[in-house]
Amino acid sequence: MTERDGTVESGPREKCGVVGVSLEDRAAALPTYYALYALQHRGQESAGIVTHDGFQQHDQVEMGLVGEAFDESDIEALKGSASIGHVRYPTAGSVDKSCAQPFTVSFKGGALALSHNGNLVNASSVRDELAGAGHAFTSDGDTEVIAHDLARNLLEEDLVRAVKRTMGRIHGSYALTIMHDDTVLGVRDPQGNRPLCIGKLDDGYVIASESAAIDTLGGELVRDVKPGELVVLHEDGTGFDSYQLVTPEHTANCFFEYVYFARPDSTIDGELVYEVRRELGRKLWAESGVEGDVVMPVPDSGRAFASGYAEASQEDGDGVEFAEGLMKNRYVGRTFIMPTQEARERAVRLKLNPIRSTVEGKSVTIIDDSIVRGTTSNQLVELVREAGAEEVHVRIGAPAIVAPCYMGIDMATREELIAADKTEEEIADQIGADSLSYLSIDAVTEAIGKTRADLCLGCVTGEYPYDIDGETTDRDVTRPPVGTEAPADD
Repeated sequence: MTERDGTVESGPREKCGVVGVSLEDRAAALPTYYALYALQHRGQESAGIVTHDGFQQHDQVEMGLVGEAFDESDIEALKGSASIGHVRYPTAGSVDKSCAQPFTVSFKGGALALSHNGNLVNASSVRDELAGAGHAFTSDGDTEVIAHDLARNLLEEDLVRAVKRTMGRIHGSYALTIMHDDTVLGVRDPQGNRPLCIGKLDDGYVIASESAAIDTLGGELVRDVKPGELVVLHEDGTGFDSYQLVTPEHTANCFFEYVYFARPDSTIDGELVYEVRRELGRKLWAESGVEGDVVMPVPDSGRAFASGYAEASQEDGDGVEFAEGLMKNRYVGRTFIMPTQEARERAVRLKLNPIRSTVEGKSVTIIDDSIVRGTTSNQLVELVREAGAEEVHVRIGAPAIVAPCYMGIDMATREELIAADKTEEEIADQIGADSLSYLSIDAVTEAIGKTRADLCLGCVTGEYPYDIDGETTDRDVTRPPVGTEAPADD
């Protein structure tokens, strides 16, 4: 859990989830609403939907969860068969409605709406240039920078060339759903850092951050949006066109999507997240398995890791029993107010409660997805010991987080990261565990099925695939060669 403004939150915070829908003649607001519900785990600060009825734009953007941002009358008022939506956690910009999305712009070239998942590393310089050219900004978020730049380009170019010009100016991670009048499009940055996929419905198409949103709508996953690709949905909902605007030499897919952020039932770049996490658990056993009595997950993200870990242990011999040893209070939610330091230190007890019969008198291995500051891990170990465990070992289904993320994940600073300057033995001692081990980077890349060159591993290596002031890059960060526009694809 991480502290922020008197609250306690579980783990690192991802930035956002995005959706775009284009249907033949049915209103798109309700399917967009359902898709946002499926992506609620990606953002809980605000939710928004913008539609277009062929004549004018309609929008509803509010702070809070999806269920709090819309009621039935709101959905009915959002007319039109074209729509984009957004759920947000802020990593750039304020925590207020001015930065809630989708962001809308009305200009001489029509109506523009934009939803963004990711983070630009050159937002300030692009903002300054646009402000110098007379653009007035209403927020401090990087999404408005993209929207203004695209609106300017649309005054001089057609849609495809305008997007291509904007992609040449902005640097960083971005998965975008955009609506220009009643045309819906999706764009994925040239490194493919954030996920984005295309789905087919009975009467239209959808673009979403994760395939789970397409499943929720009863649709079929067509494929992932390729890094550097622009996808334009047909206005009549009958297909889409594809334009490969930038062809990268390497990708930089965020490995943490597979470890923590994405829903386990989502497929990202051809890999089912649940199976990747089970394989991560199997490799965790191979690298640092403990011949103990029971292995148990920290709910919910540790469950698939622990399952794979237990299965691999049983294939090697008598094995370790998989058991649910921590019960989650699902009514607490992901964020709850802790007004005092004492309350914050005991906050985990509001959210998790051990099952004594699972751990009493046993050697217990706890599996989690990450350790950020170490406070929560310390409290978990203490809870399990108080419930009677004789030994408590901690295994993490990812490498140690040693550096901040600049690509749209809200992590702690280096000074706050427990692994930035401590060994595994020192961390184990600090959190009160008998032992601690992280999964190796090589194991992670093998489980995902990609090479180091095609993953963003900045938070676990301190080397980034983007040019960031004061940080080390791990490859040539010059812009990838611009590709030719691909033929239409539906």
